[in-house]
Amino acid sequence: MPELTSPECVVLGLIARHGAMTPYELKAKVEESVDYFWPIPHAQLYRIPARLAQLGLLQEEAEHTGRRRRVFHLTDAGHTALKQWLADPHAPEPETRDPAQLKLFFADLGDPADVVALAREQARQHRYWLEVYQSLRAGLDPSDQTRLVSRARILKLGILHEQAYVDFWESLSIDPDLDDLADTN
Repeated sequence: MPELTSPECVVLGLIARHGAMTPYELKAKVEESVDYFWPIPHAQLYRIPARLAQLGLLQEEAEHTGRRRRVFHLTDAGHTALKQWLADPHAPEPETRDPAQLKLFFADLGDPADVVALAREQARQHRYWLEVYQSLRAGLDPSDQTRLVSRARILKLGILHEQAYVDFWESLSIDPDLDDLADTN
């Protein structure tokens, strides 16, 4: 069996958690869950289930009347593959593709005032995401114990991540020369 991609594991995990779904329903579940930190292009969410069905990890059921939707169910092999992926403590190195970091890297080639403007805008954007994650965490349903801990963990990580970005960009907007360069703590 070929190694599964992260988006393929997302599809297996969402179907395992929520039951059989159409690609359209998968798109909606991605948007309300992992899309905050692992966006998947919608077109992929229409291709991935068919590939996983070819591998025997999902079973496709086509409606014969009405809208003729394609519904995908998790197979035993799919459940086993998901469990194996979750049990493997190794993960690829994280990827950071942050356009603001790219601009910051080349900032010495531009106007010094641009760094302050970039820092203020980034602080604003990261404060927004910090508030989104805090709101999502405050809105967790304590009666849904099966998902509470898992969602609380990922939201805590998101909150800490965004708080670090807010702190960095706000400090850079105040001191673009980084007089505290020696202090990396």
